[in-house]
Amino acid sequence: MTTEAGMSKSLTCFGYPLSIFFIVVNEFCERFSYYGMRALLVLYFRNFIGWDDNLSTAIYHTFVALCYLTPILGALIADSWLGKFKTIIWLSIVYTIGQVVISISSINDLTDYDHDGTPNSMPVHVALSMIGLVLIALGTGGIKPCVSAFGGDQFEESQEKQRNRFFSIFYLAINAGSLLSTIITPILRVQQCGIHSQQACYPLAFGVPAALMAVSLIVFLLGSGMYKKFQPQGNIMGKVAKCIGFAIKNRFRHRSKEFPKRKHWLDWAKEKYGERLISQIKMVMRVMFLYIPLPMFWALFDQQGSRWTLQATTMNGKIGAIEIQPDQMQTVNAILIVIMVPIFDAVIYPLIAKCGFNFSSLKKMTVGMFLASMAFVAAAVVQVEIDKTLPVFPKAHHIQIKVLNIGNDNIIVSFPGETVTLGQMSQTDTYMTFDTDQLTSINVSSPGSPVTAVAHDFEQGHRHTLLVWAPSDYRVVKDGLNKKPDKGENGIRFVNTFNNVVNITMSGKVYEDVTSHNASEYQFFSSGIKSFTISSTEFPQGCPRDFESSNLEFGSAYTYVIERQSNGCPGIKQFEDISPNTVNMALQIPQYFLLTCGEVVFSVTGLEFSYSQAPSNMKSVLQAGWLLTVAVGNIIVLIVAGAGHFSEQWAEYILFAALLLVVCVIFAIMARFYTYVNPAEVEAQFDEEEKKRNAGKSDLYPTLESVSQTKM
Repeated sequence: MTTEAGMSKSLTCFGYPLSIFFIVVNEFCERFSYYGMRALLVLYFRNFIGWDDNLSTAIYHTFVALCYLTPILGALIADSWLGKFKTIIWLSIVYTIGQVVISISSINDLTDYDHDGTPNSMPVHVALSMIGLVLIALGTGGIKPCVSAFGGDQFEESQEKQRNRFFSIFYLAINAGSLLSTIITPILRVQQCGIHSQQACYPLAFGVPAALMAVSLIVFLLGSGMYKKFQPQGNIMGKVAKCIGFAIKNRFRHRSKEFPKRKHWLDWAKEKYGERLISQIKMVMRVMFLYIPLPMFWALFDQQGSRWTLQATTMNGKIGAIEIQPDQMQTVNAILIVIMVPIFDAVIYPLIAKCGFNFSSLKKMTVGMFLASMAFVAAAVVQVEIDKTLPVFPKAHHIQIKVLNIGNDNIIVSFPGETVTLGQMSQTDTYMTFDTDQLTSINVSSPGSPVTAVAHDFEQGHRHTLLVWAPSDYRVVKDGLNKKPDKGENGIRFVNTFNNVVNITMSGKVYEDVTSHNASEYQFFSSGIKSFTISSTEFPQGCPRDFESSNLEFGSAYTYVIERQSNGCPGIKQFEDISPNTVNMALQIPQYFLLTCGEVVFSVTGLEFSYSQAPSNMKSVLQAGWLLTVAVGNIIVLIVAGAGHFSEQWAEYILFAALLLVVCVIFAIMARFYTYVNPAEVEAQFDEEEKKRNAGKSDLYPTLESVSQTKM
């Protein structure tokens, strides 16, 4: 290959080309940018844009699939047009623009024209976020097959040991960037920021990855003068596609019985293409055939960022003295990867070899699939435990009612088939569930007073609170909470028992003009003790107005009743609407451990296998094929999750585990019949035959059958 530019002899540091340090830092920043942004996506879709869990999961996996489809485009651009260096530069610019656009899309004040804390034009935010994600997918996917290969190009042929170590350092940089970003960006997300109203700080959480992508581009450019830059050598993927296309077309033309069969369908390309290219494509096709079952592994693996994150939102993040946000649980995978890769390489694999067991690459990948399947069984067990603790919310044809007595009298409330008696400042223990047709009447009374019938058109499928402060005075409030609060936050609302309006400010959020004997809407807060201030013209001078909440945990909801004390000053009475999460996030660690072990023996081994079985000029073809399996895996998630509509989440986990287990068995059978080859030996024999022909000693063509094959 010829170089466009670069130094004739690379500067070195500790025996390594100095240029690779720029590439490693570039990869660290780029992976920080990608994984930091990706860790936020599902919660951003659900909590900011307002999509439900299924749509959020679908869009998330569509984006990930697109990120693994675009490497084909990146490889085509690099091989046939711009070369690796220019491809990385231009697509990194596209990538940076995409990160900036999605950061802008998350600015609440962008369309909050009336400053009420809610965007007035959500389609603008949706459009910007989709544009940003498409640009990011084009950028990250396009540079994916180029950066590692460009790093390998910096080494001389004699530096094989250093080149191998570079790839280990490169893989470590990927996981270090992923680990730090998935810790930092969720912390930034839970901060409060905004111009007119304080909201979860998505602009900052997305903005930091955007800044890191800009740094990544700048660092890569700084090393420009030190790189070896090779001119594009033509599009090998195009040659492969044309050869396969010609073989199929030629076979179709000679489909009659008068033409003798050939040993392999690719042999029908011999009329136009050389034996060497055909032999190389045969090797690639045999590996690509083994790729067919692999997408199922990625279908499970990439649910860490969607279903498993949503599962964590229904759990308690308090682990000892540490408090973990739901989207930070993804860091467990990155931490375990950094730990488990050297353990497998230095301890587990050597021990297996000493026991005399032939743990070949394909056997490792089979074990990886099995471990991932067991990870989803573990996730299903955790989900069953979570479901035991979740409150029962009303179904579409049901109504749920809770009675809250905020007056000074004992109140009797009669429902069809049930009567409850409440003392002053008390509520029913739970929400009572009624079928819509059964709730024919509700009567309120107290000893010695007439009965008052509650006249209200209850909305099906919702929870309601019946506020009562006298036998003839009541108000029905629709709660607006039909599920656990999102992202493990806590819902707080206030009930005003004073005659005048009350205003409350709690941790920067304002409950404005809560009218007499009425309830505010819920607002949501992270865990911990929250301070709040109450103000009203009705309060006497000198009354305390500053209060503190109880220690909020994860996923709870409370009603704070502002009651009038004997001195006329306000007091606070707390009532629990939804109990906090009790299942600890630490229970997710076993499923992350199993999935990470599966990743180590499947993903790392799969790349090594692909490279060892690929001809020297077709490694990019198999790299693109490997990344394509990730894209197809995410498409599988879209199909199964979209078509399933499971009423129970644990059932979906079990389905995915069962599907992967079946695929694991199929792959094991396919691997049993695969024969390992030595591509270097194949190519060496072709080189030898070519020398003989050139010297006039022989005009024989080697055939694929003469190639010696080695069993691993």
